[in-house]
Order: sequence, then C-alpha cells, then structure tokens
Amino acid sequence: QVRLVESGGGLVQAGGSLRLSCAASRSIFSWNLMAWYRQAPGKQREFVAQIPAAGNTYYSDSVKGRFTISRDNAKNTLYLEMNSLKPEDTAVYYCAAVYSEGEYRYWGQGTQVTVSS
Repeated sequence: QVRLVESGGGLVQAGGSLRLSCAASRSIFSWNLMAWYRQAPGKQREFVAQIPAAGNTYYSDSVKGRFTISRDNAKNTLYLEMNSLKPEDTAVYYCAAVYSEGEYRYWGQGTQVTVSS
C-alpha cells in the first residue's frame, strides 16, 4: 500500500515563505505525474501545480511565479517551494501521485498552511 505524507505546513506572515514536502513510501521514479492541490475552508479542492516524470511543470495562474514544484526521485519526495505568500494561499495542501484514467491514484492526508495578513 502506498502512503504519501505531507509536512512543512504552518503559520507564516504575508510575504513569507514555506517549503512543503511529500514523502512517499515507495520509489517515485516511475510515477508519471505528481501534483499539489489545496482546499480552503468552504471551497472546493483546487489544482496548484504538477510535475511529470520528465518534461515541463505546470502551475495554476494564482501561484505562477511564486511557487515552485520539484521532485527528488532519490529521496522519493515531492516538494512545493512557496514564496511571497498571501492570505488567500491559506488552505490544506495535499500531494497527489500517479495519474490514471482521469484521476490521481494516491493522495496524502494534507498539511495546513495559514498565511496571516
């Protein structure tokens, strides 16, 4: 059974930075796609960023230029570097992995990010 465990969330002031990590319980080398999503209170979960096994990354317009997604296959870990944080970035952030038949197969439990103004 595959497990994804996020960490790195917390409380930060607007303009600050955080780095989220998502550790996988097995090798991610062959995983075709990994991503970060987020869900704010009272809102639907939304896409943040994705990274393929090889190729270009992709970001939502709301985080483009401020967030950077990366993966370290040797450490079986996905990252999200978040800079210039805004209060509207406050949400629970989830990592997802292995895209198949229109959905991700694996999800983490989430990590809370709170940005104060």
